[in-house]
Amino acid sequence: MALTPEQAREIEAERNESRPTRRVVSPGLEEILFRALPVLDHGFVRVIDYMGDDGAIVQAARVSYGRGTKKVREDQGLINYLMRHRHSTPFEMCEIKYHVKLPIFVARQWIRHRTANVNEYSARYSILDNEFYLPAAEHLAAQSESNRQGRGDVLSPKDASRVLGLLKDDAERSYKHYQELLNVTDDGKPMDDDQVGLARELARMNLSLNFYTQWYWKVDLHNLLHFLCLRADPHAQYEIRVYADVMLDTVKAWVPAAFNAFQEFRLGAVTLSKSALAVLRRMLAGEALDQASSGLSKREWAELMAALGRGE
Repeated sequence: MALTPEQAREIEAERNESRPTRRVVSPGLEEILFRALPVLDHGFVRVIDYMGDDGAIVQAARVSYGRGTKKVREDQGLINYLMRHRHSTPFEMCEIKYHVKLPIFVARQWIRHRTANVNEYSARYSILDNEFYLPAAEHLAAQSESNRQGRGDVLSPKDASRVLGLLKDDAERSYKHYQELLNVTDDGKPMDDDQVGLARELARMNLSLNFYTQWYWKVDLHNLLHFLCLRADPHAQYEIRVYADVMLDTVKAWVPAAFNAFQEFRLGAVTLSKSALAVLRRMLAGEALDQASSGLSKREWAELMAALGRGE
């Protein structure tokens, strides 16, 4: 992750400033507030602001005037109940705002979650930095033969080296052409005083999707947990999953009781279909079943066996 000295000074100044408040604060999140948490080679996640804590969830559920019960155990029990039964509105009372730096192709996948407020760095008004994502060799894999949107076997060192070379050469060449279109040098000066640069909103179109963008992303806790449930899943694409993993850590620091419930009833849980539940009941009754006799499709059967730790 590359932060300029000016950015590092700004972050340190924010972290050193203290503001008295009557609002509820989360001590765990205060510890990492404003700090740039590194992701991938040049990316980061920063918590910029937040509202509410575990007590706000409990207070909303009870619609009470005060902070709710003083017993942490009782609060955890209520939050567990809310999470287990998929109540949403109490979790919507908490909000958080992130500053995220991420590759453009990750941003395009991320933006499919339409339940947040987003403001992205504009290449119409500013010039993008010469920063692009290059995967580590161990994350370069062939297309999966069984999953149209997944990865298969990791490339050999020889093939990985060739791919990384192509990615790096393409990105460097496209940024060089981007500068030529804009008619600017690295320090922002004209390359040629007699040449007119292309408009920024047009010049940006030749950049590849591995270049970095930035945005502010504000979301309530309910929708954040839905995002994390999908993107922190082992089947999610690696490049977005690592962002989700860092954000999981911020949730743990922010609302530890809600985080514990989320781990127990969402991340570490499985949902069975009506048919799968019927098959499970037959198995518990002692009936010997295979995929053909279960009535489930091959994929449904495989998923059920995987959930039961009986992969076949």
